Amino acid sequence: MKKLGMQVEQIENVLSIVIKTPKGNYIFDTAEVTAMTMQGATTYQIVGEPRFEEAAPDIPKEDITMVASQANVSEEKAKDALVTTKGDIAEAILLLSRT
Repeated sequence: MKKLGMQVEQIENVLSIVIKTPKGNYIFDTAEVTAMTMQGATTYQIVGEPRFEEAAPDIPKEDITMVASQANVSEEKAKDALVTTKGDIAEAILLLSRT
C-alpha cells in the first residue's frame, strides 16, 4: 500500500460509532475502523452491524397544549401521543379519544 502512496491504520479500542441523520441514528456498538490516507485525503472504513434508532420528533409546546385541550388529557399524555404519532396532531387526538 505504501508503494501506492496509501497509509492504512487500524483504529483500536473503538467503543461505538454513531452516524446521525434527520430520520435517526445508525449506531455501531462494535465495529472495526480503518483509516486510509491517500493524496492528503483520509477515508474511514467501518465494518460492523449497525442498529437504527428513529429520531424523536421535535414537538412544539403549542401542539402539546392543543392536543391536551382537545382530548381533555394532561400535557404529558398529549406529548406521548404526539411522539407516538410522529407529531401528527389529528392522529394524536384520535388516539387519545379511543383510550
